[in-house]
Amino acid sequence: MSKKSALILPTPEEDEAINAGIRSDPDTKELSANEFHQLKPLKQRGRPLGSGQKTQITVRFDSDIIDAFKAAGPGWQTRMNDALKFWITTQHLSSPK
Repeated sequence: MSKKSALILPTPEEDEAINAGIRSDPDTKELSANEFHQLKPLKQRGRPLGSGQKTQITVRFDSDIIDAFKAAGPGWQTRMNDALKFWITTQHLSSPK
C-alpha cells in the first residue's frame, strides 16, 4: 500500500501575507548576496570522520561472546577491541598501536 503525501502550496494571497509578516518582523534581516556567500555551516552532516587508524572488516563471533559484551552496555565494540589488544600484548605477538 503506497502512501501519497500531498504538498499544499500557499495561494498567492497567502504567500504575500506570509512574506508581509516576515518583512514586518524586526528580528528578520534579508542577507545580501555577499553576506549569504560568507555563511558557513555550524556542523557538518553525517557521521564524524574516524581516526583513520581502524579497518572495517566482517568477522563472526559466537553469540554468547557478543551477548556478554553487549550486556555491559554502550561501548561494547570498544571494550571488545580493548580485550583483543590486551590478548595480543599478553601473547607477545606484536604491540598494538
